[in-house]
Amino acid sequence: MGDIRGLLDDRLMEKLVWASMKAVYSTLIARHEDWEIAETFFNSVTRRIFSTVGVDPQIEFVATDFDTPPTFASDPVYRAYEAEGDTAVLIHTILADFDFQAPFAHLEEDIKLAAAFLDGRLTGMNAELQQIDMVMTGFYRGKSVYLVGRLVARNSIIPFILALQHDEGGIYVDSVLCDENSASILFSFARSYFHVQVARPYDLVQFLHTIMPRKRIAEIYISLGYNKHGKTELYRDLLDHLAHSDEQFHIAPGQRGMVMTVFVLPDYDLVFKIIKDKFSYPKKTTRQEVVQKYKMVFLHDRAGRLIDAQSFEHLKFREEQFAPELLAELREIASSTVQVNGDSVIVAHAYVERRVIPLDIYLREEDEAAAQAAVLDYGQAIKDLAATNIFPGDMLLKNFGVTRHGRVVFYDYDELRPLTSVNFRRFPQSASYEDDLFDEPWFHVNEDDVFPEEFMRFMGLPIKLRSLFIEHHGDLLDVAFWQTTQNRIRAGEYIGILPYTQSQRLRPRP
Repeated sequence: MGDIRGLLDDRLMEKLVWASMKAVYSTLIARHEDWEIAETFFNSVTRRIFSTVGVDPQIEFVATDFDTPPTFASDPVYRAYEAEGDTAVLIHTILADFDFQAPFAHLEEDIKLAAAFLDGRLTGMNAELQQIDMVMTGFYRGKSVYLVGRLVARNSIIPFILALQHDEGGIYVDSVLCDENSASILFSFARSYFHVQVARPYDLVQFLHTIMPRKRIAEIYISLGYNKHGKTELYRDLLDHLAHSDEQFHIAPGQRGMVMTVFVLPDYDLVFKIIKDKFSYPKKTTRQEVVQKYKMVFLHDRAGRLIDAQSFEHLKFREEQFAPELLAELREIASSTVQVNGDSVIVAHAYVERRVIPLDIYLREEDEAAAQAAVLDYGQAIKDLAATNIFPGDMLLKNFGVTRHGRVVFYDYDELRPLTSVNFRRFPQSASYEDDLFDEPWFHVNEDDVFPEEFMRFMGLPIKLRSLFIEHHGDLLDVAFWQTTQNRIRAGEYIGILPYTQSQRLRPRP
């Protein structure tokens, strides 16, 4: 930014200069493989300089300048393997084309298991395999690498992902994922971004969209680490939706938050969260602390349990797009962030997230089997967060949500903190019967003290589901679980969280 200010000097704020620069810039990036990323870069510069409210097509790429790619790919993003003969030979050929430095622990056995699974899957689908297309670079995350491709059968395209793990014995194929839901969970908005490098991101995103057609293009870019451009695509998606929708924003269903106010569009699967001017009692956190918590989540391993929130500034909407009761609430509790200017509503800052069903509502509305599955995953979500050094703080059901895949995720970050910063304690033995009758603790409690024995009182689980939770996750109510997990983290142990179930592993493992 300093270089740009120095180059333009007193012409820095002349929009005509920037409009001319944009036209020339568009011509120059047309020669590059990552032109769409370059458009977002230009937007980020102009928005920092002008603090643009809403959008300004004169100095921003509101829509891309290129309806089709301006260049031809010098190299394809994937390699095609003809399905001829033995499936095991085909998988062996695919693995051999990836030049891993570490050796495989038991390659032939892995290939036999993977081939048997794939043959069974194709038989069950009555699919005649014609070829396998594989992206020719690994998708790295944690201690895992995923080889991502697709099965091309008659009249269908099926995801094909080899999940590779690495331990002291070497590399091994841990799972084969061959369905859209599993692929979507792997690339979920609650997962950390992949480390993957390609010269032409557009082609990779288009390829991935063929195996996950229900996933937004924006979410695919974000999952690959192109967070800024993902926001660009997300905003374009929102503008397009608003242009074709007659619905109004209204207050999100569920219990009201003490720190955030949340609103939604009935026909859109995103939520908009705004920090209140004043927080409800007994919250003691500050606005800056809340912002820092969201930054922490952005940088942290989200373990498939923390929703990725995109931060937007200077959003501009038409006043008629807001329900009157929502606008009245925003004026009352978030006037420093939301302003009405003429017939426009200006939102200075908002977090935009994928919409999920609040867990408390889900447990009330779903059938018994679905509710039981959600309660079990609720406990597992807390354990997964602990394994990645995250303590959610407030474990009320309303702070968790259920995705379309039935997975429980956490989205209320104002009390979130590192697990290792918490002092987990047992209740001391009372000295007398009178001590137990006091409303307040009769012993000293520090700010970082937490008593797992109390969790059940504050979770809000329906009575009929409590015994199920205790049966499977009763260790969460004991200090020993939390202190043991803290010790493992402090010792430097990496506790991996799989993006697939134990039943999807080729071999049973702990």
